[in-house]
Amino acid sequence: MPATTPPNAPALSSARLAAAYTYASYRQHIDQLLAEGKTTGPQQTPELTHYTQLNVQRMQRLDKTVHLLPELVAAARQLPRPYVWLILTEGWCGDAAQLVPVMEAVAQASEGNIETRYLLRDENLDLMDRYLTGTSRAIPRLVVFEADTLTEVAAWGPRPAPAQALLLRLKGEGMPHDEYITQIHSWYAHDKTQTTQQELLALVQSLGA
Repeated sequence: MPATTPPNAPALSSARLAAAYTYASYRQHIDQLLAEGKTTGPQQTPELTHYTQLNVQRMQRLDKTVHLLPELVAAARQLPRPYVWLILTEGWCGDAAQLVPVMEAVAQASEGNIETRYLLRDENLDLMDRYLTGTSRAIPRLVVFEADTLTEVAAWGPRPAPAQALLLRLKGEGMPHDEYITQIHSWYAHDKTQTTQQELLALVQSLGA
């Protein structure tokens, strides 16, 4: 979805950034919780744990199979200054599982221009509430900061625009939760990260303008 206008007050402190997860530690945290039969966040149900198990499989697959568009790689490597990509997420979130590995791949391909950090939504609601989608705390949410000043310059999410439109239509039609979630994951499977990459390309290009 289109980037949002940054609020006036600073969104991120250096202390909060220092406490955020790297991708590796985020994934490790999820794995450790699953080993205990748990997921991230205060709400613990068998359904959420099951979703988290599926999401780990999705992330593992995407980590191995995402092939970035050459123009996206080039744009990330040509950024004029370094940036921090802060991602608000949870282990049980299916959209996050489909999108986070793509964001991470862009950062890894940027040759040091982009550094990712991850915060759990429900442990950082004051921050999450700055990036609502309507009235919803929808995730994942990507917030872009200049690395040296932590000045916020862009935000993206919680999902690509066509997927967001599909979700709103299906919910508006009264489709049950499990059914519309299945439809959304089918959209991701058919899209093969291409729309996500195109929207991230537009974001990266805006940073380099």
